[in-house]
Amino acid sequence: MSARILLFGCFIAIALFFQPVSAQTLYKSIMPDGRVVYGDRAEPGAVKVETSKPDTKKTGVQVIRPGTESQVQKMEAGRKKEDAKVDQRRQAEEAVRNAEAALANGKEPLPGERIGTAGGASRLTDSYWERQKKLKEDLVNARDNLNRLRIEDR
Repeated sequence: MSARILLFGCFIAIALFFQPVSAQTLYKSIMPDGRVVYGDRAEPGAVKVETSKPDTKKTGVQVIRPGTESQVQKMEAGRKKEDAKVDQRRQAEEAVRNAEAALANGKEPLPGERIGTAGGASRLTDSYWERQKKLKEDLVNARDNLNRLRIEDR
């Protein structure tokens, strides 16, 4: 007798397990004071009640084939691309600041960039002028790069 009850209980459990799941109705109740209340039944005293049933047709595993991207994946790719652009602009702005600072700090001659003259004075050597030219070129290149990035963003 107990085996029969156990078998019957298993049968009931299996039958309940394989029952189709029906979607529950969702109620959106708008109260007189403007509050919106969501629930499994309409709120009493609501000015307006809207009902909706979730779509349960798309269940299980969804396969994404190569070449088909979901909207989320497209948004994520766009965000990563925008983040990369922002990082490039920041680096370019920092390069301009560093080049300006290097030019300002490089005005003073370094040891060996002055040479004495016959009259007892001194003059700047060619290496000083080459260094100044290089610092100015670095600043121009950094500004050009920043301007190019700004134009690309438009």
